[in-house]
Amino acid sequence: MISRIDLRGNTLPEGGALRDLLPRAEFDVEAALEKVRPICEDVHHRGTAALIEYAEKFDGVKLERVRVPAKALKDALDQLDPQVRAALEESIRRARIVHRAQRRTTRTTQVVRGGSVTEKWVPVERVGLYAPGGRSVYPSSVIMNVVPAQEAGVGSIALASPPQREFDGLPHPTILAACALLGIDEVYAVGGAQAVAMFAYGTSGPDGCPPANMVTGPGNIWVAAAKRYFTGRIGIDTEAGPTEIAVLADDTADPVHVAADLISQAEHDPLAAAVLVTDSPALAEAVEKELEPQVAATKHIEDRIKPALAGRQSAIVLVDSLEDGLKVVDAYGAEHLEIQTADAAAAADRVRNAGAIFVGPWAPVSLGDYCAGSNHVLPTGGCACHSSGLSVQSFLRGIHIVDYTRDALAEVAHHVVTLAEAEDLPAHGAALKARFSWKVPNA
Repeated sequence: MISRIDLRGNTLPEGGALRDLLPRAEFDVEAALEKVRPICEDVHHRGTAALIEYAEKFDGVKLERVRVPAKALKDALDQLDPQVRAALEESIRRARIVHRAQRRTTRTTQVVRGGSVTEKWVPVERVGLYAPGGRSVYPSSVIMNVVPAQEAGVGSIALASPPQREFDGLPHPTILAACALLGIDEVYAVGGAQAVAMFAYGTSGPDGCPPANMVTGPGNIWVAAAKRYFTGRIGIDTEAGPTEIAVLADDTADPVHVAADLISQAEHDPLAAAVLVTDSPALAEAVEKELEPQVAATKHIEDRIKPALAGRQSAIVLVDSLEDGLKVVDAYGAEHLEIQTADAAAAADRVRNAGAIFVGPWAPVSLGDYCAGSNHVLPTGGCACHSSGLSVQSFLRGIHIVDYTRDALAEVAHHVVTLAEAEDLPAHGAALKARFSWKVPNA
């Protein structure tokens, strides 16, 4: 059901050579880019008419409008199962606690007497958020995108999610209910690359969508390709690829827990990655045995879980020691990394590359997906080596405000002129000389 990669017995290679030995899903965004390009430009030229046409072509629904009526949002919340509502409210509450603590404050640094640099943090003016609606429904993704944007102080927030045939062309009602709970009333029944194009270019008309400065949220390869297409025109969070879990475990780990956690990510998508890194052959064997009955007892077996576990992106990786295991998970840079070892907190403290780290047997990835308070919009495909998950910071821009008096400028002017001339940019120096009758003090 799941393959093995045996890295025991030899010194582990470094950097990219080690990464190349590890499992990873094929996710060719560049190839998808050529297919989304005409869709994006069609939305640019035809606006809402193109969105309606693509809803019929890709989602099988005939729409008269793409903006979700306010009544539909209210009805979705009114009809929401009380237990689901309570769970969503608790998820929102915990996410707000964590993300509110991420807010940054304006800080002024006195560089010299009379010279200061102030860094102020300004929220993006308008963001477009995307909530997937393919194989599963993700109200949790609504929360994970909306809460940090709100806590950052973003003034204008819109959300898009694919139209659903079984719900008369509206996004899934649980998505709409989550929007209503969060106070988001600008919602569009638009999916895929065309949703990103709608936010990037904007559309006109009575139900038109004003262009956004930034687009965030997970999606399929077409969403990722559209984000790449518009990079530079809009800000993006990341080109999210298939979800991943890596578990670093030793012989103290419970194979029942490990198997369950690998399966929990495999049920997302046939390209989802499930990786166990261990120095215990006994644990590896026990986990393999546990996978069989647990998979048989769950849902989405043939269309998602089995292909995911059997795919090239999933494996049990055997290493000689925990030290080697840490090198492997750092090279892998998992979206979600669980540490299930004898001293999990100490091991977690040594990890440098992961989207989020889950410490010990009582912090499974599922907790982070919904109610830990952390954000589950995280870097995939090894991007955790250089990128972070979604946060309040994602929606803020730092702006430096430089304030110098005449005397403070005079004190450093000769250095500025010297450096300008060293870079063969004499006009830069002349801008200083002009302020001091073409003679720089101390020059």
